[in-house]
Amino acid sequence: MSTQKRRYQKRRRAELEEMTRRRITESAVALHGTLGPSRTSMSAVAEHAGVRRSTLYRHFPDELSLFAACTTHWMADNPAPELEHWTAIDDPAERLRAALGELYAYYERTHGMLENIMRDEATMPNVRLTFRGFRDYVDAAVDTLLAGRPGRGRAGARVRAAVGHTVALPTWRSLVLEQGLDEEQAVELMCRFVAAASV
Repeated sequence: MSTQKRRYQKRRRAELEEMTRRRITESAVALHGTLGPSRTSMSAVAEHAGVRRSTLYRHFPDELSLFAACTTHWMADNPAPELEHWTAIDDPAERLRAALGELYAYYERTHGMLENIMRDEATMPNVRLTFRGFRDYVDAAVDTLLAGRPGRGRAGARVRAAVGHTVALPTWRSLVLEQGLDEEQAVELMCRFVAAASV
């Protein structure tokens, strides 16, 4: 066999392995988005991907490695709004309005997956570990939105609590999915809520 043919076969095997890995990862994403991690077994992922369990374990030896790949893949397809855009807005009220508009649109697109993950993070250490990045993002979002607002004493605590409430997924869910507000109305209401907490 020629060297060129061996190289081609090696490259082709690597491509097929990568396609299989991607199919497994996408299957995990689909099942986590519909059922949630706690209700998704490794066997179910293998079946959904159309591979044997041995093939799945060759690519992902445990649930943590699969969940990490799933998280990375999903977040690449669903990036959260960039905090740098908000930081560039000097006026705190305008910054909050712009941020909530972007964040609530993000929640509209991603709430199914995020709610499954939040439900399961209390009982699954792997979920809690890999979801820490999103929790850190929300904390950083609150800090970004507090710039230029009262920061000390009771007023500061009130404003921090109000801003933290506005950026929480359950707040969006309550206002939009349960109470029937559109996103613009929800943003307006939460801006007024933070303004009232600031006085």
